Amino acid sequence: MSTARFDGKVAVVTGAASGIASAIATALVAEGASVVGLDIDEAGLGKKVAELGDAFVPVLADVTVEAQVADGIATAAECFGRLDVAFNVAGGSRIGAVTDLDEADWDFTVDLVQKSVFLCTKHEARLMRESGGGAIVNVSSLDGRVPMPGGSPYSTGKAGVVMFSKNAALELAQYGIRVNSVLPGLVDTPLTAAVMGYEPAKQMFLDRIPLGAAASAEQVAAPCLFLASDDASYITGTELVVDGGWEISNFPNLAKLAG
Repeated sequence: MSTARFDGKVAVVTGAASGIASAIATALVAEGASVVGLDIDEAGLGKKVAELGDAFVPVLADVTVEAQVADGIATAAECFGRLDVAFNVAGGSRIGAVTDLDEADWDFTVDLVQKSVFLCTKHEARLMRESGGGAIVNVSSLDGRVPMPGGSPYSTGKAGVVMFSKNAALELAQYGIRVNSVLPGLVDTPLTAAVMGYEPAKQMFLDRIPLGAAASAEQVAAPCLFLASDDASYITGTELVVDGGWEISNFPNLAKLAG
C-alpha cells in the first residue's frame, strides 16, 4: 500500500536499473518522490523510465569514478533543485580464494562496494547540506558480518560500508543528515541468479534461514525506505540486518537428531 512519506522529496538511487535499487526507486515514486537513478546499465535505466515516467531521471554513471558520481548527483539539483534522500546500492563481486585472488579482482570488488559508497555519500552530503539536511541509506550485506568462502573482497568491502556509514553519521549530524546502513541476507535478484537457479545450492542457503525463503527485492526496499523516512527521524549511525534470521542460525540444530 502506498503512502506519501516522500511526497515532494528528491532522491538519488545508485544501481537503480535492477534488483534492490530498482525496487527502491519504484517504491519511492509510488510514495511521491522524484528519483535520479544512477547505473552503468543503459538498457535497464530505459526500462525504469518506461515504468516510472518523468518521476525517474536516468543517469549513465560509473559509481567508482568520482567525476561521474559528482555529475550524476548534481543532476538532482539541476532537475529538481535539491536532494533529500539517497540510497547507495550499486554492487557486485569477483570471487576467489585468498591465495589465488588477483589484485585486479580485489580492487574491482572493493572499489564497487566500498569506495563507491564513500564517493556517493560525499557528494550527496554536500548537496543535502545545501538543502538543509537529509538521509542517506547505504546498502551493505550480511556478508559484512559473516565471512564468505571465496568472498574476502566482498565481505571486507561490505564490512567497511557499515563502519564508514557510522563515521559519516557522526560527522554529518551537524548538518541534519542521517546515515544508516542495511545488511540484506539472501535476496532473489539478478546478482543471485546462479544460486537461486540451482536447486541444491539454493536449498543449502534456505536451510540456514529460519524464515525459510530468500527475500524479494521489495522486502529489502521497504526497510531502506523506513530508514530514510521521517519515521526514523531519530535513528542515525546504526545498521539494520534484513536476513530472515540467517545471522542467528549458525549453531547446528541438534533437535533434528532427536528420536
